[in-house]
Amino acid sequence: MHILVFGRVGQLGSALAELLPSHHEVTFLDQPEVDLSQPDSVPDLIAEHAPALLINAAAYTAVDKAESEPQLAQLINTDAPAAMAKSCRIREIPLIHYSTDYVFDGSSSAPYTEHAVVAPTSVYGKTKLEGEQAVAEETDRHIILRTAWLYSHIGHNFLKTMLRVASEGKPLRVVDDQMGSPTFAWDLGMASVAAVDALEKGREDVYGIFHATNSGVTSWHGFAQKIFEFAGIEKVDLSGIPTESYPTPAPRPAYSVLDCDRLHQVLQVQMPDWQDALSRCINRLQR
Repeated sequence: MHILVFGRVGQLGSALAELLPSHHEVTFLDQPEVDLSQPDSVPDLIAEHAPALLINAAAYTAVDKAESEPQLAQLINTDAPAAMAKSCRIREIPLIHYSTDYVFDGSSSAPYTEHAVVAPTSVYGKTKLEGEQAVAEETDRHIILRTAWLYSHIGHNFLKTMLRVASEGKPLRVVDDQMGSPTFAWDLGMASVAAVDALEKGREDVYGIFHATNSGVTSWHGFAQKIFEFAGIEKVDLSGIPTESYPTPAPRPAYSVLDCDRLHQVLQVQMPDWQDALSRCINRLQR
């Protein structure tokens, strides 16, 4: 199957480049070949490559910067996916798209299901939700994988930031009242491969939204503690602080835990525990 993937150099795109089975013909497009801030260019690119499946692993992910760049965030997170979905409908091919826990306001105390009420509180969250809605409106043949707290041994993320700051000997004050499930991009990549396999088999029961995070729950402070423990870093000045002590332009959901039961029931994917995933990621980082 010929697969076209938008996004190659990011955490998820890098995982897909390694994990998508070799029997597929996979083409990756990233800047400068594609500029998703110009959604009108998307249909021609899809037509040029004529894939049997489109995967959109690209997004505007600068959560705080989006507050001052709402138009750019909307172009990339909403308008470009809408253009992709329309092209997929016309060409009669499926689309795999990714979204985020930021579509929720974080006021829950129980894991969010795919049907939970959405109420984004940030520009980033709103544009990602509008992207989901645009995809669903344009084509029934869509799979949307919502994830949360994504990190990897490559790219810019919380894990890499913690290790860098610790190496500089600086004190670390990390929020301890936001709860979620840290998710290794490679495990999200494996869930994506399961979705691709199901589509290749012609299954019609795999469309819609899936939640896909590593299992288990922690805080950002708890995540940081395990990062240093697994990396073998003992001398770190780390302490927990409340959210109000670390103000950011974009509000963060206080509770970002996603219920991944549908992923398990429909695609037979059991996401690994977040601590197991973190250990594997750090092992790759230290190779």
